[in-house]
This record gives sequence, structure tokens and C-alpha cells, in this order.
Amino acid sequence: MNRVPWRHSLVTRLLATSVLIAVAAIGATAWLAARTATRAISQEQGRSLTDDKGVYDMLVGYAAGHPDWSGAAELIRERAAKLDRRVTLMTEDRQVIIDSGPGPSLGAARPSAVVDPLNLDLGLTGGTERIDPRAVGPYLLPAAERAELRIYAEKTKSCMDESGVSGRVVSTPSGRPAVEATVPDTTGTLAQCSSLLDEVVTATEKKALRALGTMTSACLGGVNGGTVMVSPRFSAYVLTDKEAADRMVVPLVAEHKGAVAGRTARVRSCLEKSRRTQLQPYVAPPALLFVTDPGTGVDRTTFTLSRANTIRIVTVTGAVLLVTIVVTVLAGRRLIRPLRALAEAADTQAPVVVTGRDEIAHLARALHASAEQRRAMVNDVAHELRTPLTNIRSWLEAAQDDLAPTDAQLVDLLHEESMLLQHLIDDLSDLAAVDAGTLRVHAEQLRVRDVIEQVTEAHRTAEVRVETSVAGDPVVHADAVRLRQILGNLVSNAIRYTPPGGTVTVSAQDDIITVRDTGIGISEDDLPRIFDRFWRADESRSRATGGSGLGLAITRKLVEAHGGTITVASTPGRGTVFTVRLPR
Repeated sequence: MNRVPWRHSLVTRLLATSVLIAVAAIGATAWLAARTATRAISQEQGRSLTDDKGVYDMLVGYAAGHPDWSGAAELIRERAAKLDRRVTLMTEDRQVIIDSGPGPSLGAARPSAVVDPLNLDLGLTGGTERIDPRAVGPYLLPAAERAELRIYAEKTKSCMDESGVSGRVVSTPSGRPAVEATVPDTTGTLAQCSSLLDEVVTATEKKALRALGTMTSACLGGVNGGTVMVSPRFSAYVLTDKEAADRMVVPLVAEHKGAVAGRTARVRSCLEKSRRTQLQPYVAPPALLFVTDPGTGVDRTTFTLSRANTIRIVTVTGAVLLVTIVVTVLAGRRLIRPLRALAEAADTQAPVVVTGRDEIAHLARALHASAEQRRAMVNDVAHELRTPLTNIRSWLEAAQDDLAPTDAQLVDLLHEESMLLQHLIDDLSDLAAVDAGTLRVHAEQLRVRDVIEQVTEAHRTAEVRVETSVAGDPVVHADAVRLRQILGNLVSNAIRYTPPGGTVTVSAQDDIITVRDTGIGISEDDLPRIFDRFWRADESRSRATGGSGLGLAITRKLVEAHGGTITVASTPGRGTVFTVRLPR
């Protein structure tokens, strides 16, 4: 046997595949390790940022409700102890306000944030508003006004409930109640129902909003022919002097009636600046926030891969690659050894013994069985062809030697033997077409009763009674020629193995056709082989008495080509039943 070139060898392909897999695995492992380390660092940094945000939010909340930092020391020390961090507040000129503990000087350190409730760090808050909503100052409502507004809030909630949108009443930092939807509001119900609550303004709010409007107007340099007004939602708009004179109270309907002016950048800027001025006396002054490590004074995590760790990673990676190559070569050589034995056996037509239970052993046994079946089939075909050819030759030689007259009887005998040869060749052709997948089935809607009558009429004999039993008028989807061939094989086989005086019954119901005989039956041991090629239950029978042994094999293949199934049941001495199920 010619040896396979090294570049085409299975070992080479297996080695290349394994090396690629190993390299990919090692690369993936290294990447995963790096990603893991990076993720760990990011998580640490994220935790640090989360800690910073938590401290920042806590201090902004404190500053929004207190005019100075005098009461924040204990709050900062508790949070620092919980986080195991050092928390320091400094003035903008780096004078310490509060420090949770000793540590390195922070005079040149970068602050984590600037704590100013009137100028929030949007990078930490994630919002869009610069002024913390907890800074309410003169807008803090007394209990009586809160109760009054609560009534309108409950009416707003009831309005939403009636419209099919669930809501709830919440309290804002100023004490003013608000209503929010607890389910998606796709119809704008909240905006419609909240109009009544939005139009109600308490005395405390009126006073503060008038002052804010005055400061905003001053910032704008005055508004010709109008007055700057502000709503509780802090939207500025302009009323003409006539509208302002007609209304003795501050009109708070911010989203209409002149709201275009309130949408300009300059008005918004002046409004925000005036709010800061108005709230400044009520909040703590801005302060620099430092959240650092108590020992080092740094505010971020660092990671460096040492030279020793780098060498260790490279060494382990190389060792894994080397082991992979060695194991792959050994496994490949072991793998191709039985394959070479099989190739040599195929070339020499000699049997080969391959032990084991793996795929190669299964392949060897399958090839061995296939070779045995092929040899057996060749022997069977030769045997089947030999009998009629021997008969034809004998009669021709007898006629040639004037031992037999060349009359009509001789011609009939020769014709009968040639027909046997033709049937055998046709059977072999059908099997070859099925095996090659070239057998064509031209299916159509067929009345089963018609096909059964045609087949039974063609097979009626004097020795065996052939009967039919068809329930209703069943129709199947099948090839008419092939269906007659299927039933013809089954009926002829039943007649052949039924003694004189017996009965063969062909019946049909829906998509099931059965052929039942009262013949000799088939033993239980022989049933699994009944559809094998060239198999006969009685090996002593010749082709003339026992058929070719191909009829049932062809029948099963034809049924399966239709997408159907065929089964057999038999009791020795009582008969056999073949059941065919075809698509309806």
C-alpha cells in the first residue's frame, strides 16, 4: 500500500488542529486571565467610585438642608469607618473643614468631587439638573399647607384611577405632594389629571416665587410691557402688564400662555442664577471632597505585572503547548494504526481483526460485515443464475444431439427458463435502483379496492382460494404500478407457502392493507430475517418452488419509498399476516 504523504497524513492534520486548539485555548486563557484581572481592577475602581458617589450624595443631602458643616463631623466619621476609607472635607482654599482620621497631607491631591448642592457634579449624579432638589430653602411648606395640597393630590390620584392608570402620592423635599404613575402612562393621563394640583399655590410658595420672579426680571434687565412669573416647577414665563394687573395672585400655569419666553437660554440661565442666590443662605458653602486610602492617601487602584509573574506565565504557556504537541503525536499514531490495517485489508481483500469498542473498531466490523454480505450476495446471484442457465443449456445440448425434439414443448420450456432469468434480473435492477436512490415513485390518489381486485384476479389458482375484504372505499397516495408490485409479491409469496385447500385473504381499511394466509407460517427465529435478500425459510427450496429470495426485500424497499411501513406476524402451522401502511 502506498503511504500517505506527510502533508496529507491524519497525524499532520490532527497535530495542526490540536496546535491551533491549544494556541487558541492558551490565548483564550491568557485573555481571560487578563480580562479577569482587568475586571477585578475595574470592579475595585467601580467600588471606589460607588463609595465616592455614596459619600457625595450623603454630603450633598446634608449641605442642602443645613447652612453650614458644623453638624456633619459625626456623619462623615461613621461613613468613613463603614467604608474603611478616609473622608476629608476642605474649603476651596484647602483649609480642612472635617477629616475622618489622620493620614498623608492632601494639600496637592486631586479632590474626588466638589460638594455644592447648588452646582451638582452631573458625572456623579447622572442627572441633568444642577441644583439639588433637596435644597428647598424658603419653599419648605408648613404642615397646614401640606395637608391642603394633599387633598388636591388625592383628587389627582382618583382622576387617574378613574382613567385606568394607577398612581400614588409622594412627597417632595419641600413637603409639596406630587402624584406619579405606577404603570406606563401612554395616554398622558397624569398630565391631564395633575393640572388642578399644579394650579394650586400656597402662601409660602407665592412669597418665594414672587421674590424669585423679581430677581429673574432684574437679571434679565426687566421685561418691556410684562412681568416675569415663575411656577412651582421653576419654569419662567411672561405676563403682560394688563394680565398681571387683572390677576391679584401669581398665575402658575407654566406650560402655556407666553411660555415661549421661558424657553430661551437666557431666561433659563437667569432663573437658575436667581435660584442659587435665593437658596444660598439656606445651604452649606461649597467644599472639596476627598475619599482616599487611609494609609497612602491615593484615590484609585493600581495594578502592575511583575517580571517574575511574566516569566511564570510564559513558562506555563510553553509547557502546555509542548505537552499538547507530544500528546497529539502519540494519539495520532495510535489512531491511524488501525486505519492503515483497514486500508491494507481493503487492498488485499483479506479480513482484518481490529479490537476495541471505539469508532474505528465499529468501522472495521461494519466493513467486514459489508464484505461478507457482498460475497454472500455474489454467491447467491451466481446460484440463482446457474439453475435456469443450466436448464437452458441442457435442453439445447439435448436438442443439438437429437436427444430431444425441437418442438413447441421445448420452446415453452426454454421460454419459461428465460422468463425466470428475466424476473431475477428485474428484481436485482429494482434493488439496485433502491440502493442508489434512483427509484422513482409517481404517487397519485388510488382507490385501494381497484388495485386489490386487479392483483387477486391475476393470482387466482385452483389449489388456493384467494379472497378480498375491503371496508368502505379507501384511497391512498401511491404509485399504481409499484403498489400492484407490492401486493403481487405478498400474494404470490402467500400462495407459495399455503398448502392446497388453504386461503389467502387480502383486506383493506383506511390506509392499512393486510395479506393473510393459512399457510405453514414462519418460526419466531426466522421472522427478523424475513426481509433479508436471498433468504428463504426453507433452504431446500429452489427458485421454482421458493422464489428468488428477493421479493420481500423489494417489497419492503418499495413500501419505504412511499413513506410507508410493512410489518409481519406469524404463527407456525396457522399462517402469516403482512401489514402494509401507506400515506392516505
